[in-house]
Amino acid sequence: MDTIMQYAWLIPLFPLLAFVLILSFGRQLKEGAAYVGVLLTGAAFVVALMTFWTRFQEGATDYSFAIEWLRIGDKAINMGFEVNQLNALMLVIVTFVSTLVQLYSKGYMHGDDRFPVFYQYLALFTFSMLGLVISPNLLQVYIFWELVGVCSFLLVGYYFYKPEAKAAAKKAFIMTRIGDVGLFIAIALLFWATGSFDYSEIFNAVAQGKVAPGLITLTAILIFVGAVGKSGQFPLHTWLPDAMEGPTPVSALIHAATMVAAGVYLVAASFPLFLASDTALNVVAYVGGFTAIFAASIGLTQRDIKRVLAYSTVSQLGYMMMALGIAGAAGYVAGVFHLMTHAFFKALLFLAAGSVIHAVHTQDIFEMGGLWKKMRVTGIVFLIGCLAIAGIPPFAGFWSKEEILGAAYAAHRMDLLWIALIAAGFTAFYMFRLFFLTFTGKGNSAGVDKAHESPGVMTLPMILLAVLAVVAGFINTPFAPALHHWLLDSSVGGYIVQKYGEGEHHAASWVAVAAILVSVGGILLAYLMYGRRSINSESVAKGASVLYTLSYRKYYFDEIYEFVFVRLLKLIGLILNLFDRYIVEGLVNLVTAITVGIGALNARMQNGQVQTYGLVVLVGVVLLVVGLTISLTPLGGVLLG
Repeated sequence: MDTIMQYAWLIPLFPLLAFVLILSFGRQLKEGAAYVGVLLTGAAFVVALMTFWTRFQEGATDYSFAIEWLRIGDKAINMGFEVNQLNALMLVIVTFVSTLVQLYSKGYMHGDDRFPVFYQYLALFTFSMLGLVISPNLLQVYIFWELVGVCSFLLVGYYFYKPEAKAAAKKAFIMTRIGDVGLFIAIALLFWATGSFDYSEIFNAVAQGKVAPGLITLTAILIFVGAVGKSGQFPLHTWLPDAMEGPTPVSALIHAATMVAAGVYLVAASFPLFLASDTALNVVAYVGGFTAIFAASIGLTQRDIKRVLAYSTVSQLGYMMMALGIAGAAGYVAGVFHLMTHAFFKALLFLAAGSVIHAVHTQDIFEMGGLWKKMRVTGIVFLIGCLAIAGIPPFAGFWSKEEILGAAYAAHRMDLLWIALIAAGFTAFYMFRLFFLTFTGKGNSAGVDKAHESPGVMTLPMILLAVLAVVAGFINTPFAPALHHWLLDSSVGGYIVQKYGEGEHHAASWVAVAAILVSVGGILLAYLMYGRRSINSESVAKGASVLYTLSYRKYYFDEIYEFVFVRLLKLIGLILNLFDRYIVEGLVNLVTAITVGIGALNARMQNGQVQTYGLVVLVGVVLLVVGLTISLTPLGGVLLG
């Protein structure tokens, strides 16, 4: 096993090599850059799969390797890599989804003028995420964390000639930087408190009581703030739907395996720190729960196919965070399990949506319809993705959602349980609203009439992801919880077991039944409104006009942020500019004017004319005589006091 672990550092280097090759020879390769990207990322997947399989079969203590990078006084800063259960799973997810996205992109981006540049960005993005996952310390994590942010900026703004894409890229970059400040402060505080950036040393210091409880809570929440920015949690969620301005394969990569997954991964990787603070866990749970139902309620009314999927991502990420915030082993496993299943069915849904957009050249679902007969493969895989995310058994999403609900029930967090159930109902409704409007009924645009199935290079990745969306959940069922035991057989799992025990949940059967009924109810309602159309959706929207408008306008958060932050900061800037120009600069100009005036007066007096000098002397003598006369007379004494 150790032999395989020793070569785990190669996993991120394969996509880095792809980036260097395409950067160097992109003009010569042209669309051949796709082969370089797919082959090298596929090689990374093979090594990652071997690593995961070995870990899964044998389990064992974490494998790590580090070298001293630099030394500050007596503090050594290390760089290296680590392989444990959590990141072994993540390495497989990231490399697999990235390989399929790059394969899919060969068909989707065909004919694009900047084709090699696109593959450069994809390769660098994959390298950054893999480097983040395999990092053994927070400083190294932060380096790759920022590189992930840069890559997302480049990819979201890929169509830089479109004002919307430029604005979305800047918005994503700025909003995620807000969260990154929190993460940076947390890292600095932890180094100050423990003298190390390494996960293991920080966790040991916390377990031994060397870090004050208040500081533990503060640093855990600040780490979560960083995760909130990257994973689009409320209130830093508004960048994620706007990121849909990038090419659809980018959306699949960001929403399934890289950018947003990094936030959830960070909380899971830092979980022993959160275990030491109930306050921090509650913050994670309730922010995640609110995000889940909040984003799901927005997804109910959106018209853009990619934005519906974007809000579903925000909602599902809220599910994961809520699970991690539920104290106990079951919550931790459920959050990681849902991260895995979500990667497969969300990548599937985005790629299928891209196939639809590629065929009909519109993203408005009300301009689609009738695509089931024209795009049978895309329709089938999209249906599988919808069933998985809706939580219908036996699809993968059912098992991971049921795990989350069971964890909430076992922890007696009934408020979170009900939030999760309501959000599940919303999810089922808006996903099948999307399905029925896109694939059933009659076509509503000229693009639909000309639509045809996407080429094999695009449908093959969707088929592979559809298979995983069906079977991936069986790795952790209540009857055979293999993933549960495996994840807890690690250093992070040891901290969880030490505090809570194995905690394998046995939720009441009504929880699973309720989850299925809620999802089926959402699907049935969507069918009646948008499939069979026996319920008039427009009448429903008018009957709940206020709620509909709030949902459709995303609760006006973009407008609120525009007013409170953008316009208010502009006003403050204008006031400060006026103060600087007329007060600060005015005082400087006044002093300058006085100095210049005095100089000019002296210059006029020092003109070199003897007559002027004589007059000045005469005036001075007269004034001196007058002064002496006044001071020496009785009248002068009276005048002078």
